[in-house]
Amino acid sequence: MGHDLPSIVSRVRSMLDPRSPDPSQPLLTEMEHTLTDGYARALQLEGERLRLERQIGELARRIEGPDEAGELRMLTQRLRNADEDLAGLRDLLSELQRRVEAERAAA
Repeated sequence: MGHDLPSIVSRVRSMLDPRSPDPSQPLLTEMEHTLTDGYARALQLEGERLRLERQIGELARRIEGPDEAGELRMLTQRLRNADEDLAGLRDLLSELQRRVEAERAAA
């Protein structure tokens, strides 16, 4: 499966939805695969954050005019977005991890 963030978030949320009837409850294996995909995407986001932080630091050292200032604002916004995406994904993955552990204990 791909590591598209909206797709992963949607899959996790559907697995955590308490309104789902029992016959359509996800299998433990499916939840584990989703966790793996989610953790892989979280690692990608962390790598993106590091690259953005590096770019921001480099640009801040050589900033001279409005063009660089605009680029710095854009990079800073991208970093904020990555932080928000990562925090939200981690929260969902933690919740799904607890669900997986409960399913394992019940089995």
